[in-house]
Amino acid sequence: MAGLVNNLLILFLIFQNSCLAFRSPLSVFKRYKDTVRTHSNECLGSNRQLVPMGLSDFALDIRMPGVTPKQSDTYLCMSLRLPVEEEAYVVDFRPQASMDTVHHMLLFGCNNPASDDDYWDCNGGTCMDASNILYAWARNAPPTKLPKGVGFQVGGEKGSKYFVLQVHYGDISAFKDKHKDCSGVTLHLTNQKQPMIAGMYLMMSMDTVIPPGEKAVDADIACHYKMYPMHLFAYRVHTHHLGQVVSGYRVRDDKWTLIGRQSPQLPQAFYPVENPVEIKYGDTLAARCVFTGEGRSTETYIGGTASDEMCNFYIMYYMEAKHAVSYMTCTQNINPEMFKNIPQEANIPIPVKPDMTMMAHGHHEESRNGDTGLIMQQPKREEEEVLDQDLKIEEITDWPGVNLKLGQVSGLALDPNNNLVVFHRGDHVWDANSFDNNYVYQQKGLGPIKESTILVLDPNNSAILHSTGKDLFYLPHGLSIDNNGNYWVTDVALHQVFKLGPHAVESPLLTLGNAFQPGSDKNHFCQPTDVEVDPITGNIYVSDGYCNSRILKFSPTGMFITQWGKEPSVGQAKPNQFNIPHSLTLASDFGHLCVADRENGRIQCFKPETGQFVKEIRHPSFGREVFAISYAPGGLLFAVNGKPYPGDKEPLQAFVMNFSTGAIIDTFIPLRKSFEMPHDIIASEDGTVYIGDAHTNTVWKFTSTEKMEHRSVKKAGIEVQEIKEAEAVIEARLTNKPVAKELLKKEEKHHVVQQANTEVSVVLITTLLIIPIVVLLAIVIFIWWRKTRLYGVDAEHKPDSSSGRILGRFRGKGSGGLNLGNFFASRAGYSRKGFDRLSTEGSDQEKDEDDPTDSEEEDSVPQPPVLPSSSS
Repeated sequence: MAGLVNNLLILFLIFQNSCLAFRSPLSVFKRYKDTVRTHSNECLGSNRQLVPMGLSDFALDIRMPGVTPKQSDTYLCMSLRLPVEEEAYVVDFRPQASMDTVHHMLLFGCNNPASDDDYWDCNGGTCMDASNILYAWARNAPPTKLPKGVGFQVGGEKGSKYFVLQVHYGDISAFKDKHKDCSGVTLHLTNQKQPMIAGMYLMMSMDTVIPPGEKAVDADIACHYKMYPMHLFAYRVHTHHLGQVVSGYRVRDDKWTLIGRQSPQLPQAFYPVENPVEIKYGDTLAARCVFTGEGRSTETYIGGTASDEMCNFYIMYYMEAKHAVSYMTCTQNINPEMFKNIPQEANIPIPVKPDMTMMAHGHHEESRNGDTGLIMQQPKREEEEVLDQDLKIEEITDWPGVNLKLGQVSGLALDPNNNLVVFHRGDHVWDANSFDNNYVYQQKGLGPIKESTILVLDPNNSAILHSTGKDLFYLPHGLSIDNNGNYWVTDVALHQVFKLGPHAVESPLLTLGNAFQPGSDKNHFCQPTDVEVDPITGNIYVSDGYCNSRILKFSPTGMFITQWGKEPSVGQAKPNQFNIPHSLTLASDFGHLCVADRENGRIQCFKPETGQFVKEIRHPSFGREVFAISYAPGGLLFAVNGKPYPGDKEPLQAFVMNFSTGAIIDTFIPLRKSFEMPHDIIASEDGTVYIGDAHTNTVWKFTSTEKMEHRSVKKAGIEVQEIKEAEAVIEARLTNKPVAKELLKKEEKHHVVQQANTEVSVVLITTLLIIPIVVLLAIVIFIWWRKTRLYGVDAEHKPDSSSGRILGRFRGKGSGGLNLGNFFASRAGYSRKGFDRLSTEGSDQEKDEDDPTDSEEEDSVPQPPVLPSSSS
């Protein structure tokens, strides 16, 4: 009898394992994995987009759907929705392309592709929202596999829902036979949580010029790192034909540590960082590209065709999940002098054997478009896209600064310690009675503002740290702060510009213009609006203003140098014409001085040395007015517009833009109070934004909402502890595009089939569980009946019957008994909450959620240390 019972138990376990098989994630995958692609017959490779690779892993094939580019330097895009709704992680990239037909590929992640078509011309953009670059390929680069425990996060609440593939077809001579191309990349994804999140850091030169015939030309990039630690594990270099060598370094305490160095004429793969490098708060990341101008007869610029060049150093990194940032860029050179100490290796080209040289069948030689006035109409190309960061701006609703008692807020700035400085008008108000028709101030009898007009606020709690500016100003307007902490302000009533010391000095260090005397020569202003100081040269730039239409340039000591600008003519305003130049900002990364041309509803940028027009940024969503602008190092431009006129549709709002392309990344408004006349805006390098309103007398604080979910993880370089937890059943619900009606119907049918399969599985599981229990109960009843018949009423006092030992084991009595609860708990998949949860993992026991010894404690991680700001 004992042998029979043991055989029944074994049979029960077999039934249980069979039940587990019915609940395998693969058994509930959508039939999306069997969807046939619409590729041309000429396309090679898999005809399935999604291929299962195990219980929690799958491959996703992202390919162009059989395209034939019609002209050289064509950029084509296609999108594919992530086929799972829950979080997933990309851990491997396998390119499916040849440089014989494709110059390069970029893979982006976003939530709103620019088109619903099967594929489209990327001139229309890649994504409607912000996009993050996940992968880049060129020159027959090999696959890129991430370290164990590291993955790019997609899906879920935080990650991108779509992949967008951008393919650049350079020289289309390979398509003379009109064949169709299906190039792309295959991704390996997993649903298993990764304790380390991968990201991309792109260092990119934006304004390098290579003179013709020059043997060696350097393009240098350097940025301070002010985030949580990141660990670098791979790098990739990218230039066009003229690139000789690209090198990247970490600089700490004047010591240069190599990240990677490679010839861009070799396959442009992600090469492993030979000696893992950690980047900490306060480090500097630096890169140099070395070009040659030999063989060229004209200057070569940064651009998107073969007649142009690029200088890019990509870094793949990972960070702890709770601090992870998915994408960062560096497009400036914060300290050109530091490159005097760059290791000599960075200047030595890497020799490439002739049989290894991959001559690119890429960019078609085209002349560079020299019309700088049409920059905003040029299509986005390659790495310009990646500056459209996943940046969403919202108000910090617990910041108490909105409740400060202020006058009309006219100017904002950040001092060298990153404190917020507010310039306001106290009890004075600019209204219709303030000036006569000749712009002469009419309220001198009120005297100057008696309260402090310049307030220095703690950016965290808005506490007033310092104040100055009593009895100096009548109608404050513009404010900026130089590297030494000096305040530069304008007063529209006095028609003057002032320089004030940072240490409570109530008398100006420098005064430009004549008090209460409007004018238009080099010694007079007429309601000057703003002032900027070049951090390198010390030159002073003044926008003048409400009754003049010009920008003036002065030396650091106040000597007039030059001016430019004039009143607008009839019709569309032309470059260099102003209708109230209202706000200035220096885009030092690009060497541009930009002006908010308020009543023309646009932004104009110039070369500050000469006043030469560079470009215009104009969008219909600006409406009729652009009040203020602010550039944040790293390539972002912020702006606020004016209140719409009656009948206008454009709302009053703030903007964040890609400075390089002018594309709008995000718009934002406050959650507390509302904009009425947002008069000035200032943005910091870390993405914090302040806006001051001259009608509501309010200052708002905004920041990016991109925050990664906080989780406790253990870090140990590349070797990380694997997470052991029950795996959620994969729900591969593909949300098809609206135009793909047939696929949508097919998926709905598959969904019904799956539901039916699930119901059948539940019934089958229940049946398989009940059968052995019924059999066991029948055996027990039979034994009890036999005992009763053989021993009568004395049977229960029999001390050593074999049947009693069997019953004791099943009832859990005695030291050698078998408790059913313990038996099931010792088997994988058992839940104390019932038999409906069947694990697909090989863990020995379900984690007890009530057991404090098993819980994962949230680390209390301090914020990165704040380094003292440099005054240089």
